[in-house]
Amino acid sequence: MKLSRALAMVSLRIPAPRSAAQALARCHTVDDLRRLAARRLPRSVMDYIDGGADAEQSLADNTAAFARYRFTPSVLADVSAPDTGTTILGRPAAAPLGFAPTGYTRMISPDGEPAVARAAAAAGLPYALSTMATASLEELAAGPAADRWFQLYVWKDRAKTFELVRRAADAGYRVLELAVDTAVPGNRLRDVRNGFTIPPRLTAGSLLDIGAKPGYWTRLLRAPDLEFANLADSPDGPGYTIENIGAQFDPAVTWSELAALRAAWPGRLLLKGPVGPSDAVRARDLGVDGVHLSNHGGRQLDRTVAPADLIAPVRQAAGADFAIVVDSGIRHGADIAAALALGADLAMVGRPYLWALAAAGEPGVARLAELLTGQFRRTMALLGVASVAELRRRGPQLLAGAGGPVLPADLLPVLP
Repeated sequence: MKLSRALAMVSLRIPAPRSAAQALARCHTVDDLRRLAARRLPRSVMDYIDGGADAEQSLADNTAAFARYRFTPSVLADVSAPDTGTTILGRPAAAPLGFAPTGYTRMISPDGEPAVARAAAAAGLPYALSTMATASLEELAAGPAADRWFQLYVWKDRAKTFELVRRAADAGYRVLELAVDTAVPGNRLRDVRNGFTIPPRLTAGSLLDIGAKPGYWTRLLRAPDLEFANLADSPDGPGYTIENIGAQFDPAVTWSELAALRAAWPGRLLLKGPVGPSDAVRARDLGVDGVHLSNHGGRQLDRTVAPADLIAPVRQAAGADFAIVVDSGIRHGADIAAALALGADLAMVGRPYLWALAAAGEPGVARLAELLTGQFRRTMALLGVASVAELRRRGPQLLAGAGGPVLPADLLPVLP
């Protein structure tokens, strides 16, 4: 009798394949989105997203740096309605979260940068377009109103550099980020070993990739040609590949040229790279509005200090009115909370939204924004803070490293 009841409870129906929406609904963390992306992308493309430079020490250190910090919550506080809203460089945002610039996004999904920008606009978050994007400045500007930023690489051809600056201003971009960590391309060994090229070339390895993920290649072939869209109108633009375009960046750029860029750009200006305290002060004194602390997600110089560990010393050196943006290693809303407690104004993600885009297109990126914002809101409540301003103000009291307090006691008065 008991056996017959047990058998009656067993369903032998073969479950129907999950739809994309169902698969996305089962993603509750950034890692879940990454796993879904890995099922849909060829290995070489996944390695392009995941890989770092040389031994990938910085890649590992970036996430580990955030994981080292520990919270010391404040209890018996009214956190019935924690407010994630904040102001970033003079503009309101729904949360201290943004989408960092990434190159060649339409290779990840034909939806590309416009899908990321739409998701960011819908979530009330800033999005930075890369010079190396597969959507042009003007194409993105034609989409929904959003807080659009532009990451600039300085070219040996200065006329091309300042033409990009003019185009960004004319298209209504609000923030310009000058990348200062790309004097030469990083040595990304996964791409080298995979024979990975942009645009993709058919090799024995890529043919195996096609066989493993035919759906990806079908979508790619049906989409518009991949190109560096912001350079497509240049006479030599169509000839650029990932192998030769790095040679166009100018390794001779110095501080003396920053004044000309500051004069040419009417909006907010940030330096983006692994900027230490002394360089941050120098940039501030030259009229730069802030820094974007980043080691390119570990894709440029290996063994650089994790950006998380630069936040507090840069804040202490540069003062309260200097903007600090940070990326590289953020995988959870608790990482965003730690970044703000250390003194940052905004945390940005790159790889996570590429995984989300590969997993489910624009809805995937929207899901990522929902997940990270929700995690951040919950962390705020459990920390006993009701607003972003309170989190930043009380950060030194709420955060410690694995070995004890990590912030100097005199940092507290510096924060607004």
